[in-house]
Amino acid sequence: MKTPSNKFIYAILLVVWRISVVEASSSSSPYNNHPSIPNVERSLGSKTMTKPLEFEHGTTTLSFIFEGGVIAAVDSRASLGNFVGSKTVEKVLPINSHMLGTMAGGAADCMFWIRQIQAEAELFHLKHGYRMSVTRASKLLSNVLGDLHKKGLDLSVGTMIMGFDDNKSNDPSLYYVDNTGVRLSSTSFFSVGSGSTFALGILDKEWRENLTPEEAIALGIKAIRHATFRDAYSGGVFKVFFI
Repeated sequence: MKTPSNKFIYAILLVVWRISVVEASSSSSPYNNHPSIPNVERSLGSKTMTKPLEFEHGTTTLSFIFEGGVIAAVDSRASLGNFVGSKTVEKVLPINSHMLGTMAGGAADCMFWIRQIQAEAELFHLKHGYRMSVTRASKLLSNVLGDLHKKGLDLSVGTMIMGFDDNKSNDPSLYYVDNTGVRLSSTSFFSVGSGSTFALGILDKEWRENLTPEEAIALGIKAIRHATFRDAYSGGVFKVFFI
């Protein structure tokens, strides 16, 4: 009887080792209980689930109301954990001529849903002849995101919607909406993102209702700048929008 060669024995051991590694990694994975993303075992009829990857997001966005209008200020850095993906992200998107939306969270999720609201606002204007209100736009976004959250779709959205309504009072409005459907209003200011605590420290100290437009713009820049000093996930270009 012929004795197997050393190369043949090595090849057999290598195959067995690879199989054991695959089995160990699939059985010991910490991501086996997520209801939305199936793994190979689920496709074969098993109920074992795989959890989605969890990425660390970072940004600083803020908005505040004063007697001269509304300010929105943001940084421009897009990060994925310690990796800086972009330094020139546009984190403020127009919804209509008198309304803006900011992005904090997953860039794709925020951009998609703000653009959906932008399309709804345009259809509303064409149908009714006047602009969609900030209250209506924020409520529409809150309802959609809340329904998706109940269905187990875990998006990453933390947006602010601000602007003026097309009515006689012409008062500014500011709302915060996130991916769970939470919707909050404010008559002063909001800040969202990993650097928001640092920005809020500046706003708490220096915001007042009777700011001039020049003072309001300077305050927005100062709050974002101080956030980038302490928050590694925020940076890039500071952008301020005045409505």
